[in-house]
Amino acid sequence: MKKRIVILGAGESGIGTAMLAKKNGYDVFVSDGAKIKDNYKADLLHNEIDFEEGFHTEEKIWNADVVMKSPGIPEKNELVKKIRSKKIEIISEIEFAYQHKGNSKIIAITGSNGKTTTTSLTYHICKLAGEDCAMVGNIGFSFARQVAEDPKKLYIVEVSSFQLDDIKTFRPDVAVITNITEDHLDRYEYNINNYIKSKFRIIENQTADDVFVYNMDDKTTTDYLQQHLVKPKTAPITMSKELPEGAYLSNAALHLKWKGEDMQMSVDDFTLKGKHNQYNSMAASMASTAVGIRKEKIRESLQTFESLEHRMEPVATIRGVEFINDSKATNVNSTWYALECMTKPVILILGGVDKGNDYDSMKELVKEKVKAIVCMGTENLKIHEAFGDIVSLIVNTENAKDAVQSAFHFATKGDVVLLSPACASFDLFKNYEDRGIQFKQAVKDL
Repeated sequence: MKKRIVILGAGESGIGTAMLAKKNGYDVFVSDGAKIKDNYKADLLHNEIDFEEGFHTEEKIWNADVVMKSPGIPEKNELVKKIRSKKIEIISEIEFAYQHKGNSKIIAITGSNGKTTTTSLTYHICKLAGEDCAMVGNIGFSFARQVAEDPKKLYIVEVSSFQLDDIKTFRPDVAVITNITEDHLDRYEYNINNYIKSKFRIIENQTADDVFVYNMDDKTTTDYLQQHLVKPKTAPITMSKELPEGAYLSNAALHLKWKGEDMQMSVDDFTLKGKHNQYNSMAASMASTAVGIRKEKIRESLQTFESLEHRMEPVATIRGVEFINDSKATNVNSTWYALECMTKPVILILGGVDKGNDYDSMKELVKEKVKAIVCMGTENLKIHEAFGDIVSLIVNTENAKDAVQSAFHFATKGDVVLLSPACASFDLFKNYEDRGIQFKQAVKDL
């Protein structure tokens, strides 16, 4: 009897899982309550995979041996509750990919902020060092699709907490938690401890042979580690002190100490600027070192890496006003980091779907650096309440074009217009990429 897998959600992770399951001889059925995108439908048809869209046929789901649910579907979804009540196993796409990855290695990276940059930089290092590797997960192809179509010896996987919620055996050789701040609390019953536990599942199956890279300066992470024993070998990163083993910054130099070796490099040579990127660079360097990448390759990579689209991306300078696209800043902490790097007066474009944000941590930086706030979202009351007594100019706009024009109107030569919304984008845009693209287009239209 073929094992039957039902896949809920036909996005990138769902399609990747379907393709990998089909290749491994499963009886596969894909069910999406919405319309399936044309490119994904083409994948299903090409691989002769049975699917439905626009509804769920429950009797086709109840006979599943295992269900893979898309990370976007919350636990409180009625169908998920029914599947749970019938005791059908639910797994995530990264779990399924892990079960079929063979003897390849995995570096898995999670965190509230910096995970995409850290993942991209780790991949850049490994690729430059000549490794047979792929960057997968929340960035680019799904892990499962990569394993199905073009297996590699090393996977650098960006992992979200939603993907970790349904793992069983997933065990990375190197796990990285960049930091943990309030994010996605709407999915975790507005309880930060649920979210923290979810992030730490990345190390739950690790053994003493594996490595865990963590940020020693992140209080949430260190508080958790003080209360829980961990099995993997730890490799901390810090800016606050010298370490016998791990990565640290001292006198503007990166020190990378591992297995008796010590590499040093001036932070002035990093292509990525700003304090948050120094953390990302340390995490990526440490993770790469842990899989045996040579120090000179790490040094070369840190000098050649190019920053990502929608993450502190310079767009243009118009009449002396600089425009920066940081649309990927979907939480308060990301925006805090963006403001922290700013050396010029800022016109800040904020707003979108609030995920339970607390703006208190931003107030000092806003007071110090921001001369006007342009709200770009359908619900801006919380922003007005948080910053109304600090910033004299706060206006509401309803699209990227108006936001950019308002910001330009308030700016004078030598200012920066920074799109760093601290919120999700789903009220006015498809996603943060769409928001960033519309912002860039509006800047070009000026």
